[in-house]
Amino acid sequence: MTVYTRRDDPGLPDRVALRDGVEVRHVPAGPPEPIPKDELLPHMKEFGRHLARTWRVSPPDVVHSHFWMSGIASLRAVRELGLPLLHTYHALGTVKRRHQQLADTSPPKRIAYETEVGLGCDRVIATCRDEVVELGRMGIPSGRITVVPCGVDTALFTPRGPAAAPGTARHRLLQLGRLVPRKGAAVAIDALALLPGTELVIVGGPPADRLDEDPEVRRLRRIAADAGVADRVRFIGGVPSREVPALLRGADVVVCPADYEPFGIVPLEAMACGKPVVASAVGGQLDTVADPSTGRLVPPRDPDALARAVGELLADPEARRACGAAGRRRVLRRYGWGRVAAATEAAYCAVLDAQPAVKGVV
Repeated sequence: MTVYTRRDDPGLPDRVALRDGVEVRHVPAGPPEPIPKDELLPHMKEFGRHLARTWRVSPPDVVHSHFWMSGIASLRAVRELGLPLLHTYHALGTVKRRHQQLADTSPPKRIAYETEVGLGCDRVIATCRDEVVELGRMGIPSGRITVVPCGVDTALFTPRGPAAAPGTARHRLLQLGRLVPRKGAAVAIDALALLPGTELVIVGGPPADRLDEDPEVRRLRRIAADAGVADRVRFIGGVPSREVPALLRGADVVVCPADYEPFGIVPLEAMACGKPVVASAVGGQLDTVADPSTGRLVPPRDPDALARAVGELLADPEARRACGAAGRRRVLRRYGWGRVAAATEAAYCAVLDAQPAVKGVV
């Protein structure tokens, strides 16, 4: 397998071997420096030309593009060479625009390009059922879509192992993810005001020594002060992935109150660690969190509903243990990397089997 990614540093080698059979190639497309995601579109034509030149010499059996801009580059190349293409969006412009409106910084043509990719590829691999509905609204029929969820490393994220040391509060909530308004940390802070004896640990954003500079941290601290819970909200900052399981294991309940969530890997990581999850009933969380067996689903942007669901779990240690155990079983049954890889391979095989026979090729 070869992974193609844009070169964003002139010192990067052309090729990097990750493990046996897996290689990363750095594609010269645009200046070799970091570029904000929403400014990458002008370089996709060059990316696609590079892919076409490379694949003309040594064509892959199948191409799988991820995110809409990679889809554009890949679609240009496979059209020229007649190669099969599968695409995973991971996030859709229609959803982002609906929720962020004027704050959406995506290029204006994003939705049109996403539609072109969805209609032009051989198969879309969606990550949840909610995405299938969204794609249908874009005119992409469900018969062209296969649902394969994201996965989690069940050997790293496990109930066994060290847990973060308890704080002074009786209970601990944990929220993990990027520090952007749509992730709903403000909702969790408002809910905390209704949960006495409970602290909220927020993991994500810049490193701990740069938290004071972050605009979102400053905004959330003001909200916490206004709600009278500043002394019960703790910001950890961004941490390496290897430190995340211990933080999850140290929580009583993991909260995921995003306004919208295209898939949401945090509920899976929490469930894999045997922790109950209270999440907003949006996007992929509708698939991953089974209410009431592994946690609770609540309306987005509703701190009262979030507080009620969390409060019920905090008051019932046996329910928390049962949810945690059920969550672990659910992850092992549906979301381990082995199952996700097998489902992805099956989608590849289905597309390859549907390709027209080529003269001289068996």
